[in-house]
Amino acid sequence: MAVGGGGGLNLFDLPPQFSQEEVTQELLSAPNVRIERILSSGQTSPEGFWYDQEENEWVTILEGEGEVAYPDGTKVRLQKGDALLLPAHQLHRVSYTSTPCLWLCVFYPNPQEELI
Repeated sequence: MAVGGGGGLNLFDLPPQFSQEEVTQELLSAPNVRIERILSSGQTSPEGFWYDQEENEWVTILEGEGEVAYPDGTKVRLQKGDALLLPAHQLHRVSYTSTPCLWLCVFYPNPQEELI
């Protein structure tokens, strides 16, 4: 769902009940950028699963805490206000989220790849 049409959005408006499922809301989608708000409530990536994304991803935590893990065992704990850049094809997974954990994610092309 894209947000538009002159309406506003408060990034901190959360549902009164947290779902068992992670909730992803697309806020903006344009040729060279996509912005998503993700509400986690304890969800993590499946064991053995690694994201390998075509795009760069910049993430920040608006509320709560999250943890990103890398194949070499390194883990980065993120708290409210922290940000992390995940370059394209950087294998990673989400290893922890608090309830709630509100992420803001900005995806954009890898500058080394030719834009069409």
